[in-house]
Order: sequence, then structure tokens, then C-alpha cells
Amino acid sequence: MSSAGTPQEHAVSPAAPDPAATVLYVCADRGTMMPGLAAKRAQEEGRAFAQEHGLVIAEVITDEFGEPDPARRDGWQRVRALAAAGAVASVLVRWPAAIAPESSSEYRYRESRWLQEHGVRVRYTWAPLVALEKGAR
Repeated sequence: MSSAGTPQEHAVSPAAPDPAATVLYVCADRGTMMPGLAAKRAQEEGRAFAQEHGLVIAEVITDEFGEPDPARRDGWQRVRALAAAGAVASVLVRWPAAIAPESSSEYRYRESRWLQEHGVRVRYTWAPLVALEKGAR
């Protein structure tokens, strides 16, 4: 209460998430020859990456490939909600195009920046990108 006897409002920022809390996001093309194979591989790689790095996957979120703007995908909206709530410290994706294709890279940069502003790190799980990241350290 204030000295005038009226309740004071306090902005509550989300609690810092457990640094191991992560979400695995899968947005993969459904191939005609082997539908679901790309999504299966993305999940396998993501789980292996999480285990190797001591991360705990709180949720696996999937979207169908096709919509270039991730903000228009139901699954990605869930990723954003978890980030905004402070429920996860990182998002695992197989490669950058899972967020947005190269032809729409501005969406990927926008979303990566938004996540970073909310304290969430984007981590790529595809082995060649993991090796590049290790080499950059």
C-alpha cells in the first residue's frame, strides 16, 4: 500500500529459468518418399544434444514445414509463450532453416533476437553446426 492507502502495483518479471530447461522445436519437411524421417532425425539429434550438454527437454514442439514466418505457426507461438513465461533457457533446433528458410532469413533474425531479449538461447543440434560452434570458442 502507498501512503495514500491505495494498493501499489508491482511489475513481476518471470523468474529465471533453470539453465538446463530447454524446448526442442522441430519444423521439418514431410518428404514424399519417407514422410516423417526428417522430423524423426531432428528429434533424435535434439535429444542426443540435450543429453550430451546436460539439458532437460521440457517440451517437444512441432510445426509442419511450409509457413516461412514462424510467428504464424502454432508451435512457434508456443515456443514464444514458454520463453515469455521464463520457463526455458534455450531452444534446440536442428538448423537455422527450421526457424525460417533462407529466403525469409529476416524472420529468423527477428525471432532469434526476440528470444535473446527474453534470455533464451537458440542452439543448433545438427553436427556440422555444433562443430562450427565449438571451433568458434
